Amino acid sequence: MTQYDYVVIGAGSAGCVVANRLTENSETTVLLLEAGNPVNKPEIQVPVAWPSLLGTEVDWAYWTEPEPHLNGRKILCSRGKVVGGSSSINAMIYIRGNRHNFDHWQKLGNPGWSYEEVLPYFKKSENQQRGRSEFHGVDGALSVTDPIAPTATSKRFIEAAAQIGYDRNPDFNGTQQEGVGLYQLTIKDGKRHSAAAAFLVPILDRPNLTVQTGALVTRILFKGTSTIGVEYLHQGTLQQVYVNQEVILSAGVFDSPKLLMLSGIGNAEHLRSLNIPVVADLPGVGENLHDHPLVVVGYKSTQTLPAIASTSNLVEAGLFLHSGKSKELAPDLQFLFSPVLWGSSDSAPDVSGSTLICCLINPQSRGTVTLQSANPTDSPTIRVNYLQQEADLQVLVEGIKIARQIAHSGGFGEVLGEEVAPGSDIISDERLAQPTAGIAAYIRQTATTYWHPVGTCKMGNDSLAVVDAQLQVHGIEGLRVVDASVMPTILSGNTNASTIMIGEKAADLIKASRT
Repeated sequence: MTQYDYVVIGAGSAGCVVANRLTENSETTVLLLEAGNPVNKPEIQVPVAWPSLLGTEVDWAYWTEPEPHLNGRKILCSRGKVVGGSSSINAMIYIRGNRHNFDHWQKLGNPGWSYEEVLPYFKKSENQQRGRSEFHGVDGALSVTDPIAPTATSKRFIEAAAQIGYDRNPDFNGTQQEGVGLYQLTIKDGKRHSAAAAFLVPILDRPNLTVQTGALVTRILFKGTSTIGVEYLHQGTLQQVYVNQEVILSAGVFDSPKLLMLSGIGNAEHLRSLNIPVVADLPGVGENLHDHPLVVVGYKSTQTLPAIASTSNLVEAGLFLHSGKSKELAPDLQFLFSPVLWGSSDSAPDVSGSTLICCLINPQSRGTVTLQSANPTDSPTIRVNYLQQEADLQVLVEGIKIARQIAHSGGFGEVLGEEVAPGSDIISDERLAQPTAGIAAYIRQTATTYWHPVGTCKMGNDSLAVVDAQLQVHGIEGLRVVDASVMPTILSGNTNASTIMIGEKAADLIKASRT
């Protein structure tokens, strides 16, 4: 019978960190299971090539059900199916979120998760190019750098936003988040620095770490309500391994709840409908799904722009602000400026232009992840319910207006030409008066994901909470969830940095509780 102290399910942003930290103790044995394969696509290493990875073999390429508030469109939900998880296919932006996000988590009944308490974990993982400071560390494994060769048009975006009154912000992860500036990136020596490159590859020679790729976990094994191991499919054969201590589930926002439900943890009625024996009736599994939707405002260029450097992540500059349309303390709008012309989610490299990408970062709408069957090889059923709440739509309408204000300011001079998205004829947000020509209609027809789903195994102690503040599954011994699914509410910004932080904090929680 094969046994390890810990089995970590998923070699993504959190799983790589947990595997690294637990095996620092040479007496601790860890098996890391990953359904994807090792990084073998050269494009993964090239920052500018990340859009070409979406929908390929390194992407789970999940689709939502028809989204009722997006004109019934299905939305592609890309998630990394490769060592490093989504950190191996994302746009590499390093944003931690707003201090109010974490303080809110604590107010929801999660002691230990305030901004002041999680900041040390951000600093622990970070190797900050600019050096050590109150907000940054230099001893960590993850390289965080300034853009190597930002384009002139990205700098013009910053100038344009500053000209109409937005503060310049040299560090979105520093004193304040609001303002305009260049994004910092998880890049090292001009190449992507994923969680795998930072935390896993350097420790592959540890004799107490076993990494198995191409391993699809089919269920978690229990004796009563105690976790005893996992079952996984590898090269067509089902295998079982057992744990002395814990199973750490880091499969991501869609697959962590899927695996819990396949294992008998979830809404009992839903599980029984699929003839899955119920281990624990936790109705919150798969609930509370939310994500950042985005829309684009695109312009052709009046001149041929220089080629983009291979080290560019294509979204080099940004702006955080509060629209005034919500009561949130943190910003509710994030802008990304791209020196190429994008459609709703695809770049058009043959047309010289620029895009202002407008992202709603405090959505009120909520969706679900459920099982379509008891077959572990089937994709989960995903309903995000983008723009279910009218308030979400109104913030994006305001975002498009702000994007246009920036585009028409003096900072862009004669660089930006014809507006091709939404188009200069799309000027009304009165959906009833002009249902085919309004801004709101454009949003419903084109909005897509910013690839930041969270919340499906949320942390807390209310009726829909799945894990407690130690990330232990309620009512189950020896099982934790450690990934973005535990976030009770979404962050005001990109989620990868905070998922790594969750891995860092979880590792300490696990070590402290070891029996």
